Amino acid sequence: MDRIIEKKKGIARAFTKKALPYWGGGVLLVFIVWLIFMDNVSTLRVDRNMLVTGEVMKSEFSDYIRVSGQVQPMTTIQISPLEGGVVQEIRIEEGSQVKKGDVILCLSNENLDLQILNSEAELAEKENILRNTMISMEQQKLSVQQDRLQLEMEVRRTSRAYEQQKSLYEEKLIAREEWLKAQEDYELAADKLQLVRNREVQDSLYRTVQIEQMEESLRNMRLNMQMIRKRKENLTIKAPIDGELGLLDVVLGQSVQSGAKIGQINDLTSYKIEAQIDEHYIDRVQPGLDATFERQNESYGAVIRKVYPEVRNGKFKADFKFSGVQPENIRTGQTYYMNLQLGQPEEAVIIPRGTFYQNTGGKWIYVISPDGTRATRREIRIGRQNPQYYEVLEGLEPGEKVIISGYGNFGENEVLVF
Repeated sequence: MDRIIEKKKGIARAFTKKALPYWGGGVLLVFIVWLIFMDNVSTLRVDRNMLVTGEVMKSEFSDYIRVSGQVQPMTTIQISPLEGGVVQEIRIEEGSQVKKGDVILCLSNENLDLQILNSEAELAEKENILRNTMISMEQQKLSVQQDRLQLEMEVRRTSRAYEQQKSLYEEKLIAREEWLKAQEDYELAADKLQLVRNREVQDSLYRTVQIEQMEESLRNMRLNMQMIRKRKENLTIKAPIDGELGLLDVVLGQSVQSGAKIGQINDLTSYKIEAQIDEHYIDRVQPGLDATFERQNESYGAVIRKVYPEVRNGKFKADFKFSGVQPENIRTGQTYYMNLQLGQPEEAVIIPRGTFYQNTGGKWIYVISPDGTRATRREIRIGRQNPQYYEVLEGLEPGEKVIISGYGNFGENEVLVF
C-alpha cells in the first residue's frame, strides 16, 4: 500500500534538497561581498602593556658616543734580558715600586762562565807568546849588534893593514900581490859591515811591525774579554727607570731566552686611557676630539691623542690623554665610561633609542595612530645616533608616537591592533 508524502510547509521548506542550491548561492554571495569589503593589510593583535613606546621630538641632538676605556701608564718599558739563562733569584715582586738601577732578578749561565774562562786562558796564552817573541827579538837584536861591533873592529884592522901595505908598495918594498890582498881584505870587511848594518835596520822595522800587530791582537782580546765580562753583568736584570713593576712573568728555575719579554715597568708620572670603539665610527674619530667622564661625582676631561688604524673583531683602539686635572688615586686597569663628542649639538627630529633597531636596521618603524588603537608600519630614514636618541631624517613628524621595543614577535604584519 503506497504512502502519501506530504509537502513541507513554512520554515521546513528551507531545509529540503531542493533548497540546497539556494543555500550555495547565498554562501557564494556572502563570500564575494567579504572579498570586496575586506582589509587586505595583514594585522596582528598585541597587548599594548607589553610594548615600549616613545615620542617623536624636535630637540637639540648631541652628537656623541659612549665608550669605555681602561687606564694605562703613558710610558711602559718592557723588561727583556740581553743574555739568556736560568732564573736563580727574584729580589722584587710584581706590583712593587722600584728605583732606577734596582736589581729585579738574577740569572745564571754556565756556558757564559765557560766562555769567560776560555777567553781568559786564550788571553794569557797570547800574552806569553808576545813576551817570548819580544825576548827572542831582543836576543836577535843583541846578536846583530855584536856582529856589527865585531865587523867594525875588523874594518878598522884591515884598514890599517891596507894603509901600511899601500905605503910599502908605493916605496917598492913589497910585492904588488901583497898590497892587493890587503886591499881586498879591507873591502870585504867593509862590505860585511854594510850588510850587517842593513840587516840591523830591516830587523828593527820588522820587529816594530810585528810587535804592533801582536799588541793590537792583545788589545782586541782584552776588549773581547771586557765584553764577555759585561755579558756576565747582563745576567743581573735591573730596573731601567723609576716606576712600578707591573708584570713579572718568571719563576725560580725557569730558563729564559735572550730578548724574551719577562716583565714591564710602568712610569706612574702620567697616564692614558685606552678605549675600544666600534668600527662604525672609524671615519669620524680622529685625534683632538674631546671626551668627558665622571668619577666620584666630579667631571673630568680627556682628548684623543692617537687613533690606531687596525680593526680587530669589529673595533679599533684609540688613546686618550687627560685634559686638565687627573682623578685622584688613579690606578692602572681602572675602567672609565666616557662621552666622546663627535660634533656640535644641532636641532633635529629625534626618537628614543630602542631594540627595534636590531630588527629593522632603522629602515622602518611602527607608528601609533592618533586614537591609540593601532600601530602602522612606516618607512623611515635614521641618521646619526647617540646613547639616548636616534636622529630621524625622513618619515616621522614631531608629536607622533612610535613603538621602540623589539619587533621579534610581530613577523611581517603591517598593522598592530591593540
